[in-house]
Amino acid sequence: MANVVLESLLKPLEEFYTPSFVEEIAINHAGEVWLRLHGARVPWVAYNSEILSKQYLVDLIHTVANIYERPFNPTKGIPVVYATLPGNHRFTAIAGPNVQYDERDVTGGVALNIRGGGVQETSFENYHLEKGKQLLKVKPRKSIRPDDPYDRLMSAINDGSPILISGATATGKTTFLNHMLTLIDQNSRVITVEDAREIHVPQKNRVHFILSRTEQNNDFNYARLLDLVVRMTPDVIIGGEISTDNASVLWEMLGTGHDHFYTTIHAESAEAAYAAFADRILHTQPAYNRTDLIAEMKKKIRVVQLSRDGALRAVTEVV
Repeated sequence: MANVVLESLLKPLEEFYTPSFVEEIAINHAGEVWLRLHGARVPWVAYNSEILSKQYLVDLIHTVANIYERPFNPTKGIPVVYATLPGNHRFTAIAGPNVQYDERDVTGGVALNIRGGGVQETSFENYHLEKGKQLLKVKPRKSIRPDDPYDRLMSAINDGSPILISGATATGKTTFLNHMLTLIDQNSRVITVEDAREIHVPQKNRVHFILSRTEQNNDFNYARLLDLVVRMTPDVIIGGEISTDNASVLWEMLGTGHDHFYTTIHAESAEAAYAAFADRILHTQPAYNRTDLIAEMKKKIRVVQLSRDGALRAVTEVV
């Protein structure tokens, strides 16, 4: 009986996630669904659907949670649900105050992903693995950095290198980050992780996760957030300002292999930014070796340093 109820409730969504050419679907807010298509030049395509109301989506999440005996309580418990739907479709969803899309979601939004369960015909050749041939280098990082600081920054943005925007209070870190986002492909799927909504994302395919330091009432934490973000298939990840609470998770997130990872930190120089990031990680993960950690950061992360003198704001380092 429970499966019958679920199958009936899933009917409005099945036409989107069951076709063989669909890799997965993503819903960032009510009334709209994004389809990620296999092998498409523009992978994400949006469709409007009035039946996908907020009430319908929240009811669906509650039903999935009940049938699969998952804890789900957006306001006082765990706001995230993972399950495998009939047909071997992977279901990931969140509802409540920890997810927002725009001002309509101030009291709580909803977001979900469903990955297709169909098996695509493939072979090693589809992955460009053939006997006697060199492996492809996909999105290789440039080993030589341009001399010009502007070119260094643009190169880092274009090749997807992680970027840490550093500066003291009121140096314009968030404003600078907001401008950087306008340079990212508008077809990208962007996920932000903040303690308050400050980042303005021009890309329409986006989700904003909120983990407040002062108003957190449920059991959503940074460890659960890490797992959720990687399951939401982001093209771009924006971390909020680095703190002792989130530093280790942001560092782990940076190591998940996603391009275009951007975050900010309070520091007075690029060198100090690496050290501050490492020290915040060590606050909760003391097993790291500080020297090795900073050395690894310098290999992976580009730093843009902002400084201020009165009304003057300027980029003073790009490393």
